[in-house]
Amino acid sequence: MSDEESKPLHELLAEASINLDASATSRDDAIRQAGAGLIAAGSVDPAYVDAMIDRENSVSTFMGEGVAIPHGTLAAKDSVKSDALSMVRFPAGVDWDGNDVRLAFGIAAKGNGHIALLSQLASILMDPEKAEALRNATTTARVYELLTPDPEDE
Repeated sequence: MSDEESKPLHELLAEASINLDASATSRDDAIRQAGAGLIAAGSVDPAYVDAMIDRENSVSTFMGEGVAIPHGTLAAKDSVKSDALSMVRFPAGVDWDGNDVRLAFGIAAKGNGHIALLSQLASILMDPEKAEALRNATTTARVYELLTPDPEDE
């Protein structure tokens, strides 16, 4: 496993990539906002955001618990400069193909790094209390706290 793949989530999430009070007019608008966080972190080219929408058009990234994890297609790997995560919180929710999404985590990864990122994120989101706490987080400090693994989990 490379250093990139083994980085914990909180180290891949730049403060510039977090928006805790967003609103979106559509699923694609929400994806573009998640993509903008990845661009702000300098981890992807703008073309990657289009690939995130392409992926969503073929396979939904809605994960349940009010969370979606949009990411680009394999064809967009060249648009990724470094592994990164973005988080956009939609307090009023956004209609994601009939699902109510409150959090969108954008993921960008080189190689197969996205699998490790998805796995780490899924393990946090499968805990309903942590998922709810993330949906209700109003400070970046709280987001980082929730995304930092508990020592006994490692």
